[in-house]
Amino acid sequence: MKYLTIKQASKLLHVTPLTLRNWDKKGILKPYRNPVNNYRVYRIEQIEEFLRRIDLSKARQAPRKMDLF
Repeated sequence: MKYLTIKQASKLLHVTPLTLRNWDKKGILKPYRNPVNNYRVYRIEQIEEFLRRIDLSKARQAPRKMDLF
């Protein structure tokens, strides 16, 4: 299983590490903890799923265009 550091995950999501920490507090994206140093780490699959949910949400919010003749 591949894990990403908070810095790597924030880069992929185009947010700051502080945003990820805030999302953790709000329960939006929950990190795992490194058993040795207790640092936040994220599973790559978790980040990919989060990105898919964002894409689906954007697709639903996109305005629908109508052709008027």
